Amino acid sequence: MRVGVPVWRGRVSPVFDVAGQFLVAELVNGIEVSRREHPLSACDVQQRVAQLAELRVQTLICGAISQPLEALLTEGGIKVYGGICGHVDDVLKAFATGTLDDSRFAMPGWCGRRRRRVRGGCQRGRWRSDG
Repeated sequence: MRVGVPVWRGRVSPVFDVAGQFLVAELVNGIEVSRREHPLSACDVQQRVAQLAELRVQTLICGAISQPLEALLTEGGIKVYGGICGHVDDVLKAFATGTLDDSRFAMPGWCGRRRRRVRGGCQRGRWRSDG
């Protein structure tokens, strides 16, 4: 399986839409067998999707991502895990072991399985009202 992660200083890039570097890791039976960094030069969302398709990325693990870009990736058959933060090595290991849902990988303000940003935050999967 080819897993793509936008990177910035060894961490998951905070916003995929403007990320300049992209790591593609090849996982076989949960074990990383290769990895390679690629520049992401495309600014247009359709070009960015085409770059990932060209690299044969099957899964994208990223921080924030715009709705239009996520929709295009999903339509193109790429599974998207958004709202993820942390060191790239830790994130890839968590993905390989099925523990990416651990709260330490959730971006501040993001929660739940779909990792969507919510107002007031959330607590144990429920909305929390601050007032």
